[in-house]
Amino acid sequence: MPSPTLEYEILGSSAQSVEIILAPGETVIAEAGAMNYMTEGIRFDTRMGDGSTSGVFGKLWGAGKRWIPGESLFLTPFTNDSGFRARVGFAAPYPGTVVPIELNAVGGRLVCQKDAFLCAAYGTRVGISFSKRIGAGFFGGEGFILQQLEGDGLAFLHAGGTIIRKDLHDETLRLDTGCLVAFSSALEYDIGLAGGLKSMLFGGEGLLLATLKGTGTVWIQSLPFSRLAERIYLATFKAREEVRAGGQLRATR
Repeated sequence: MPSPTLEYEILGSSAQSVEIILAPGETVIAEAGAMNYMTEGIRFDTRMGDGSTSGVFGKLWGAGKRWIPGESLFLTPFTNDSGFRARVGFAAPYPGTVVPIELNAVGGRLVCQKDAFLCAAYGTRVGISFSKRIGAGFFGGEGFILQQLEGDGLAFLHAGGTIIRKDLHDETLRLDTGCLVAFSSALEYDIGLAGGLKSMLFGGEGLLLATLKGTGTVWIQSLPFSRLAERIYLATFKAREEVRAGGQLRATR
């Protein structure tokens, strides 16, 4: 059964959220904790897995597919139980861009970072994607186990900073592993060392790079949350040290 066509509106600029407009009886699934607000008539019920399988073992398998990459075991379906249109808003826990992707347009399957998924049309299957490359398995901080979205409807991802879309035509693209948001499943994916020892230690570009080959689409984020958090931590640590140094200087006078 095909997924319903969702009506939506993306709100904001530098810290975006998405508002889904549900017709009576329509449902959208979302990452647990992603909901901001909802209008009258919306019913929600947190469940194990994505709800695409039935039975105890099916639900446990669906939940296990999300637990392995470190995500919550639960997804929340939001259903419009009223006789009129209702709205529900979703946002990620840090500033960035909301990216709508039509799964049907990328072959029905999309591979994404484990924390990129925000919400999707009901019927979208959310699971895991194992890399076939040994290098990706041993080196992948963001690399070995990724999330996989399967379906024919809309899915919404969240990216830090600005989103950059690259369409590859039998080409190769290398990028920082943290900057990778999602890619179409037709692309080959691997992770390897960034370069020589000097480049890795002093280049400031990280130890690992992701390599994508083939024909397909890649979505890149300009500001991964890990990079933002590192900058905030360093600035906070530096300010704290300056305060301590100032206090010690006054004490010696």
